Amino acid sequence: MKQLKSIILITLAIAISLSSLSACANGVDTEKMRGITSQELVSDMGIGWNLGDTLDVCQADRNGDGILDEHVGEGEKVDETLWGNPKATQELFDSLKADGIKSVRIPVTWRDHLDDKNKIDKEWMDRVQEVVDYAYNIGMYVIINVHHDGGDDAQFGAWVRDAAVDYDTFYDRYSSIWKQIAKRFKNYSDYLVFESMNEVGFDNLPNAEAKDLLNRINQDFVDIIRASGGNNKARHLLIAGYWTDIAETTSSEFEMPEDKANDVNKLILSVHYYTPWEFCTTNIQNTWGTASEVKQMENLIGKMNTTFVEKGIPVIMGEYAASGDDMASCIFFIEKFVKLCDDYGMATFYWDNGGQVDRNTYEWRTPAFLEAMKRATSGEEYTVEKPEL
Repeated sequence: MKQLKSIILITLAIAISLSSLSACANGVDTEKMRGITSQELVSDMGIGWNLGDTLDVCQADRNGDGILDEHVGEGEKVDETLWGNPKATQELFDSLKADGIKSVRIPVTWRDHLDDKNKIDKEWMDRVQEVVDYAYNIGMYVIINVHHDGGDDAQFGAWVRDAAVDYDTFYDRYSSIWKQIAKRFKNYSDYLVFESMNEVGFDNLPNAEAKDLLNRINQDFVDIIRASGGNNKARHLLIAGYWTDIAETTSSEFEMPEDKANDVNKLILSVHYYTPWEFCTTNIQNTWGTASEVKQMENLIGKMNTTFVEKGIPVIMGEYAASGDDMASCIFFIEKFVKLCDDYGMATFYWDNGGQVDRNTYEWRTPAFLEAMKRATSGEEYTVEKPEL
């Protein structure tokens, strides 16, 4: 496994060296596609980070009580500060890069920015591009997607899950959005990745039918992007697993789409890791690291490797987090998870809704988290141990 990873990195280094002959001063050739495989791209992504609760904000029922608790006044537009974070800045991304972050996932929600013909508000699209450029123009990998459009609050604007009821209406909106995104970014290089959606499933349908529906959407996504011109024919695309859940996505009913436009694989699989949920997203469980918990993590990541990576399908862990109160447990969880994934050639993106990197000072509230990520992606062989704090 280590030998294979070394071969991939050597091949990638040669490809990047050749492509850099025509690179811009900022380190990215803004038009050139490097001709690398998706696995080579994923292996080069290094430490990843999510710009959470920013461009993904929307008018929403966030606590599930049926009441619209995040909203703007009549006639006002939703902007990225709705959920409490300040606007993203160039300085934020400069700081992230200086900290060793090489890749950013920028979740985007579109539902509050569409007219009745599914045209995206120009001001919103311009802002999305501006934030993408903050990272892209300094040589970072960037992922953008269709995010809370797939939420469970349809009464307040979520619409992706309506595909289970009226696929034609869903497709009209979905294809319109992606055609507009693809057109806007068609000349961007392979440092920009498109992701089909976020955490979507159809549990109101029988299991096989639900998986078939997600498979259909992912195939339509690939076909829409491939037909959109520019560099999109060869752009690396991130395919959302079912609920982006490992157990659901490794089931036989989930299928990766076909990509007839490319002779080499340009598709990557996306899943998220929040196991156990009570530790990763709340402080209901404050400690982690028993033998059974570590084994569970090893088994789940190992299953992604045998089901996908070993069969030529690269994997990105698009979200993960640790929220327990015990700092040693959180550091152990992060370092163990990131190193397991890195050893298998998977990239990892920490979910940060503003609680970790201060959006005003750009400082890490828990620098030990960043140091754990750096150790885990160093390529060194070592056994991750729970620290004594």
